[in-house]
Amino acid sequence: MIATETSFPRELLTQPVQTRLDYFRSYTIAHPQLVEIDAALRRAIEEPGGASLILVYGPTGVGKTTLRLRVEQRLKQVFLPAAETQAGRIPVLSLEAVAPEGGSFSWLSYYRRALQTMAEPLIEHKLDYGVRYPTSYGAVPSRATGHQLRFALEQSLRHRRPAAVLIDEAQHLTKIASGRKLSDQLDCLKSLASLSGCLHVLFGTYELLPFRNLSAQLSRRSLDLHFRRYRAEQAEEATAFQRVILSFQRHLPLAEEPDLCHRWEYLYARSIGCVGVLKDWLRRALAAALEEGARTLTEQCLEGQAWSAECCLKMAQEAMEGEICSDCHRLHTLPATRFKLLLRNRERNRRPAPSVCASLCVIRLALRSHGS
Repeated sequence: MIATETSFPRELLTQPVQTRLDYFRSYTIAHPQLVEIDAALRRAIEEPGGASLILVYGPTGVGKTTLRLRVEQRLKQVFLPAAETQAGRIPVLSLEAVAPEGGSFSWLSYYRRALQTMAEPLIEHKLDYGVRYPTSYGAVPSRATGHQLRFALEQSLRHRRPAAVLIDEAQHLTKIASGRKLSDQLDCLKSLASLSGCLHVLFGTYELLPFRNLSAQLSRRSLDLHFRRYRAEQAEEATAFQRVILSFQRHLPLAEEPDLCHRWEYLYARSIGCVGVLKDWLRRALAAALEEGARTLTEQCLEGQAWSAECCLKMAQEAMEGEICSDCHRLHTLPATRFKLLLRNRERNRRPAPSVCASLCVIRLALRSHGS
């Protein structure tokens, strides 16, 4: 549900609690950062200019999943006129790269999930082996190897011809076993995109940054887009973030509209300028208020559901370090391992970069001013 009204439908006040929670959960704001990255991604998908991979990265909770869902919905709408004449095609393949259990990303699991998401029929006849194992519609044979499943996925993508393959939580691709090269992971995906003829779009955190410029070939075949959070030290971005707060405030299905705007600095500090983090927080606060039967969103409900100051500072530091790595062009020539060290220096008890320390002051001051 995209924001089009100035407030929520008043009849929601007579609806059950779950209905009101579902309304706010589905409410989406077309805020400036989302609109900008959405337009950039739309252009890249329509004309990739020879690229087979698009990397969309940003801090956790910035709204990457919301962006993916918007792209998925748009591609489905664009496909509708051709649906009747191209019955074998699918508009888009969208899935999540599951976090590995053993510390190393499983391509076998990825291929299996991709085929299951497409509900591909007669998979056993697309596998590259002589013996056929009967399966139910859309099921993947349990005895199939990674090579066989990859071949089946290549063939399925070639025949189904989706406009793009959208992979959420793509930072899990960077999880590799000791001794393997990070470039092998991206080479595998690039090869799949090339052989299938399908553009692949990876959505993930700043852990995707090591994928950039691993080699000249990968650089030429990939594009990267930075989905930024709102920065309070930038006046225009601070104003835009306050407008986001106002929109959420007006669409909280409560009898009395809360005044969240006067606490925007506190809301910023506890969300680090990420709209997704802010919305998740307000969803929890709304649930607490409705459970109590409150007429509005009280400070107790709001503060009781906020992330701790320590958690917010850690999220902020990770985001700022990622921004430095993304924006500093001199880092482009450094090896991928150096990127990881820069992103994870907090784990080695190193002090943040001076620019990070300066930016963190904005959030620290906001936290202290509200007694955190």
